[in-house]
Amino acid sequence: MSVLLRAAELVKRPVVTLAGEDVAQIKDVVYASASGELAGFTLNGRGMFAGPMRKTLPWAAVHGLGPDAVMIKDESVLAARKALDGEREGAGGSVLGSRVLTDGGRDLGRVTDLILAVGEGGTDAVGYEIEPSDELAPRRQFVPLPDTLAVSGEALLVPDAATEFIRDDLAGFGAAVDEFRERLRAGAPPGSTVTGAPIDAPADVRPDVAPGPEATQPAAAERPGEPR
Repeated sequence: MSVLLRAAELVKRPVVTLAGEDVAQIKDVVYASASGELAGFTLNGRGMFAGPMRKTLPWAAVHGLGPDAVMIKDESVLAARKALDGEREGAGGSVLGSRVLTDGGRDLGRVTDLILAVGEGGTDAVGYEIEPSDELAPRRQFVPLPDTLAVSGEALLVPDAATEFIRDDLAGFGAAVDEFRERLRAGAPPGSTVTGAPIDAPADVRPDVAPGPEATQPAAAERPGEPR
């Protein structure tokens, strides 16, 4: 079972090796400019007077996320700052503050955080926390992400179907993400069940409804022996 958390919650967490060595502290979250995904972290040294480190932690080098620390294999996985060149850090990045648009052009709002699902199988970016454009909507909403993200100019794009799975809090958001992604994998259009035809489709084309006798009989005008 996965646990959902905001990427910003990782700031100031210690970075610890599998051997238990405390080697750094998360300074800030770095986002990939091209895809909107998590790219890694800048680091601070450990200790009261430690400042920013020249090393960074690429996202691919994270072994796991514990409740109190970010786990890495060993200190050798830390990379030079140039490893994250071209990406953007913190609130000035290409993700936080960016608009989220649907494929159809609907403006959902601006990103305030990235939502991560942490489980035994690894960690995945599964949603955006947004400040909605709709003034009547709750102050914060959560938008599910597809398996592959898309960026167009300064906007982040999500499928139109994502609007059906927006939630107002993290409770139940994980289930909404799973259903949304299953919908996309099944190729079902908005307004459909995950594996079936559109809900308002005629009975004779819906896979879960058997056609009635009238569907298998020829039309009255075509029945032999009857006047035309």
